[in-house]
Amino acid sequence: MPLWASALVGTLLVQTVCAFSSIAVPLMGPPLMARAGLPPESIGLVSAISSAGICWFLACGGPMLNQHGPIRTLQLGMVCMAFGLVVLSQPLGALGLLGSLAIGFGNGPNTPAGSQILIRSAPPAHRTLIFSIKQAGVPLGGALAGLSVPYLVLTHGLPVTLGVIIAILLACCLIVQPFRVRLDGERGVGDPRWMRALVQPAAMMSCVSSLRAHSSLPMLTAVGASFSIMQACLMTFTATYVFTRHGASLAEAGQVVAVMQGASMFGRVALGWAADRMGNALRHLGIQAILSALAVCLMVTMGGEARWILYASAALVGFTAVGWNGVHIAELARVAPLHLVSSVTSASSLFGFAGSVCGPLIFMVLVGWAGGYETAFHVMAAQLAGLGVICLVAKRRS
Repeated sequence: MPLWASALVGTLLVQTVCAFSSIAVPLMGPPLMARAGLPPESIGLVSAISSAGICWFLACGGPMLNQHGPIRTLQLGMVCMAFGLVVLSQPLGALGLLGSLAIGFGNGPNTPAGSQILIRSAPPAHRTLIFSIKQAGVPLGGALAGLSVPYLVLTHGLPVTLGVIIAILLACCLIVQPFRVRLDGERGVGDPRWMRALVQPAAMMSCVSSLRAHSSLPMLTAVGASFSIMQACLMTFTATYVFTRHGASLAEAGQVVAVMQGASMFGRVALGWAADRMGNALRHLGIQAILSALAVCLMVTMGGEARWILYASAALVGFTAVGWNGVHIAELARVAPLHLVSSVTSASSLFGFAGSVCGPLIFMVLVGWAGGYETAFHVMAAQLAGLGVICLVAKRRS
């Protein structure tokens, strides 16, 4: 295969497997928490600690990535996720929740390592499309988990399901090993004492300071954080909103979310192709932010009129508001100096994940204050539209 094709196949496979494994955890929530001797609502702590693990790698994992190379780092990440699943499944009480920290840390390398691989190999004319195809592995893995994991738990039990997921992670490590010779490029250029960097605040500051390497990086980071806030709120509250406000069953609410996820998979690819044709990713993201805000407002305003409107608007929201990631990461990698690609994508993603944590918390406050989901969704849409307008104005002035 051409080098770019090997890079795309390898990174897409790892992205899909890691997304499948991480999204499987909340799908196994009640039996997994019962096995650990914890109440079902403790799955919320699992998600929060997992997000903290991702932020930990993004902030401090740069030396590890430079020392081992992107493919080896992805392999180590999958082993870490498998270890985290083993710990999380044990009857260790609250101590078992530390397994979710390992799951998040192992999932963290996907964005910076994938960007480092693809920016060196993707043809410039199709770079954004290739990045977007790679990022489509996230909703693809989520869809595969939603279809298979509940079935495995119901038919074969939790231990077998965990064993299958761990086996898939370890098998993927072996499958991508042949790609290492072609894709890891320079290795050992980092600090061999990379483990010390994982607990040094200076490593985090060095990662964040890389955002000063190009004048457009702060704006790209801001719009990425805004999209992350919107996406986190959609993924967290759409099912509950449909169930409570439109009288849908839990199964139908899940179908609405599945439609949103499926549309985002196609949206990431189509929008990546469109961004390559437009040739101006920042302007593209600004326009997409405004269209995404309008789509969210349409869903919460008109979704109750008829079921087909609800499903159609959910698909439009998935296509626009959840399909932004590939274009964003490709532009970060394009404007960053080549030796700082992994640091820049890590730092920008770190702010994005911080938005993913804060967004749902603010949303909850707005629901309680306004007494309904509609106001909260409109506020989140407004902040995204506002960043979109700022993007367009800033790009025009530059």
